[in-house]
Amino acid sequence: MDLLRANERGLADHGWLKSRHTFSFADYHNPKRMGFRALRVINDDRVEGGKGFGRHSHADMEIISYPLEGALEHKDSMGTGSVIRPGDVQRMSAGTGVAHSEYNASPTELVHFLQIWILPDKRGHEPGYEQKAFSAEEKRGKLRLVASPDGSEGSLTIHQDARLYAGLFDAGEKATYTLAQGRNAWLHVARGSIELNGTTLSEGDAAGLAGAATLELSGGKDAEILLFDLA
Repeated sequence: MDLLRANERGLADHGWLKSRHTFSFADYHNPKRMGFRALRVINDDRVEGGKGFGRHSHADMEIISYPLEGALEHKDSMGTGSVIRPGDVQRMSAGTGVAHSEYNASPTELVHFLQIWILPDKRGHEPGYEQKAFSAEEKRGKLRLVASPDGSEGSLTIHQDARLYAGLFDAGEKATYTLAQGRNAWLHVARGSIELNGTTLSEGDAAGLAGAATLELSGGKDAEILLFDLA
C-alpha cells in the first residue's frame, strides 16, 4: 500500500482559494507524486464566496468536478452553463481545446470541491460535457460507479480505461472491492474517516494499490470516499 497522508500534500493559499494538491500541480512539484497511472490531478479546493477561476483553456484532459459543499458555477466555450452541488458529478472532456470558468455560485458561502484530471486514452478527442446527479442512497454503504469508459450503470463517460466509484460509509457499513490482475487502485478520502484493509484513513488521506488485491472498507465515520480503478 502506497500511503499518502493529508498533511503530506502540496498546499496553495491564495487567500480566496485554499487548495491541497495530491499530485504535482502548478507551483507544487514533487517528483515522487507526478500522478498515479492515468490519474494526474486531485485538487482539494475551497473557494471563498463570489470568487473563482476566470476563463482559461485546457486540452487533452478528462476533468471531473466533485462538489462536497456549496455550489460551483460552470461556463465554457461549448455553450454550457450549469451549477453543480453535492451529489452532482461533472465531466468536461477538453479534447482539442476548450475554455471555461468556475466560480463560487454564492456571494458569501464557501464552495468546497475536488477537481480531478485524468489523462485521456489519446489526443484530439472532440470536446464534451456531461453532468449527472447521484443520490446519497445510491452511495450509502456501497461503491457507486460514477464514471467509466462506456457509461455503464448510468455513469458519466470518460475517454480512458478507468472507473471512478463514490461511496458513503458510516458505522457498521462495509464494502469489498476486488482489483483484477494488472489493475491499479487509488482511494481518496474526501471527508470523514474509514479503514482500508485495517489501516485508518482520514479526510484528505489517500492510498494506492497495485496487482490482484482486495480492498476491504470498514469502520467508516461519516466517510465519503472516491475509488479509482485504473489500467
